[in-house]
Amino acid sequence: METGFNQVEVDNFARDYGFHYDCCDSAVLVQDFRIAMERGLAGQSSSLPMLPTHLSPGWRIATGKKAVALDAGGTNLRAARISFDEGGRPVVEAERATRMPGSNGPLSAAEFFSALAGFCEPLFDGNGVDGIGFCFSYPMEMSPDGDGLPLAFCKEVELPELVGRPIGKGLCEALARRHIKTPSRVVLLNDTVSTLLCGLSQIPMSFPSKFALIGEAVPQKMTAEAGPAIGLILGTGFNIAYCETSIPKINFESKTEPQIVVCEAGTFSFRYRGILDLEFDAGTKNPGTFSAEKATAGAYLGPLSLHILKRAVKDGILRFKRSAELLAMERLATKDLNTLLQAPLSLASPLGCLFDRDEAGALKTLLYIESILTERAALTAASMLAAVIEHCGAARDPVAPVRIAVEGTTFSLYHFLEEALRARFHSIVNASGPRFCLMEPVKQASLFGAAAAALMVQ
Repeated sequence: METGFNQVEVDNFARDYGFHYDCCDSAVLVQDFRIAMERGLAGQSSSLPMLPTHLSPGWRIATGKKAVALDAGGTNLRAARISFDEGGRPVVEAERATRMPGSNGPLSAAEFFSALAGFCEPLFDGNGVDGIGFCFSYPMEMSPDGDGLPLAFCKEVELPELVGRPIGKGLCEALARRHIKTPSRVVLLNDTVSTLLCGLSQIPMSFPSKFALIGEAVPQKMTAEAGPAIGLILGTGFNIAYCETSIPKINFESKTEPQIVVCEAGTFSFRYRGILDLEFDAGTKNPGTFSAEKATAGAYLGPLSLHILKRAVKDGILRFKRSAELLAMERLATKDLNTLLQAPLSLASPLGCLFDRDEAGALKTLLYIESILTERAALTAASMLAAVIEHCGAARDPVAPVRIAVEGTTFSLYHFLEEALRARFHSIVNASGPRFCLMEPVKQASLFGAAAAALMVQ
């Protein structure tokens, strides 16, 4: 028998199992995150590793120079030859894409670098290029010379021999064997850093005027002078990068040239997890880790929802004729869940097709449960962003707002998440007085940011 929709009953269900957003205290989350940041920066035990990048956003981009930019973000590999005009805008001269070496089976280090060099070779013109930027979105340690040493591989990529080996050096050696002149500057960075760098060029340096003519060009250049930037990844995963003036664990102190730091925010120890969160976590491939990411990111919103919905069926909160089929579902991809959330009455998704049109009450119950999870994801992400701003003492200057550059399909496509995140962030960050921030998605962040890093000069 189908259930009618009872909002009070659903709210109580979510609170009893500890996943309701009103079980989360944003002020406590902000404080927790700040403490974890400070411990990570000091090299103390922390759920946030706070990885230095040895890059400063205050450096300028050399114009009239060219870089080969690479983006390894998963099972795909992209590359382009890119330069920047006088306004700091990227100019793409050539672009290529292929499968990531190692995504079709394990490769040795020599095989990987040979494949990578062969893929890049057509992008090096007769005069060579001035830098190589590699957005390498796997866990890695970034070295002072700009290179990166992978710590592990994921996303179905099998490259065990590359762990601990400098990627930039290996690529340059493979290019040299092909008699290709390699540049002196090779920079490895992750997608969060690339997104931050793109925010400096793609987001206006002040609040856009409502009196500006429609379509009027806003002069921009990549600069940190008008205000700091934060990079936010909210897609399959979750992460934050920002500009830091003090990193005790590497004896770095600079008020004038801050260094970009990657928080690895997905690993943050998120205290507001309920019974169902813990049950779900125990069944993941990495139990006990990435608790913040499991509450916010696209890789987990669908699978976590399925676990919660099954409990709602078992507890009689969610009842409909084909509920046994929901209990038998082995997986629910976030994109399929989003299809239902975007158009619930179409009943077209793998989940939506289980409901008959006369089961509106059950469908409303499901949608309400999902709205609670969306709000919790938004509150969690907003609290961590606010903590970074509080830590930096930023966003007090109305003519130099903090520019929050966002990359990720979960932010841009998941039903009502962007709206919820913006609203939660505004409320949290302004709790102690007005703060001035611009939060905007950026385009082609991985390639453009990698090219920018390769061409930055002090």
